[in-house]
Amino acid sequence: MTAVPLGPDLGIESADELKARLADHLTCADTVHLDAGRVDRVHTASLQLLCAFVRDRRRSGQHTRIHPVAPELHAAAQTLGLRDALGLEDQE
Repeated sequence: MTAVPLGPDLGIESADELKARLADHLTCADTVHLDAGRVDRVHTASLQLLCAFVRDRRRSGQHTRIHPVAPELHAAAQTLGLRDALGLEDQE
């Protein structure tokens, strides 16, 4: 298992840093656990990066889990219809 803390700010200003951090784990053979428990700010750009990361890992047969999920991230994913794309449907 590889754990990656997402931190509290997933605003557009931090999207480049998030992209670089996720890229380091794109081909990781272990399940990647994204810790989103501290997220208190999220923008669509960061959600797009998270969706692409989860999608690309799925296509390669690799597993990604987002847990825990802060209410702010959960609400944003719900509003934009991205719960399934992020794998949050499985975590109910």
